[in-house]
Amino acid sequence: MRTARWVLGGGTAALCVALVGCVVAPAQPYYGSDVVYAAPPAPYAEYIGPPPVVGQIWINGYWNWVGGRHVWAGGHWEAPPRPGYRWVPHRWQQDGRGWRLHPGHWDNR
Repeated sequence: MRTARWVLGGGTAALCVALVGCVVAPAQPYYGSDVVYAAPPAPYAEYIGPPPVVGQIWINGYWNWVGGRHVWAGGHWEAPPRPGYRWVPHRWQQDGRGWRLHPGHWDNR
């Protein structure tokens, strides 16, 4: 009886230790890799004031695809992650009869 309790307790402890090592990574943001059949509208003309911090660059806004429609994501100031990096803007590319959004990103080339 004591052995059964010890084995059960040890098994439970081993299971708890094993489960602590299980990590679920959060999902990455969805930028719409599917084809959208509605062309994006013309970009908004945004006011770009002076940067709030020296060294930041302006990242233009873009039309995102959210809930079955185009939604404007406004531009903002952002600092490059490292010296020498440049911002490659979001862009819509025609793909057959539809459109595909390619997300913006920092590039060191």
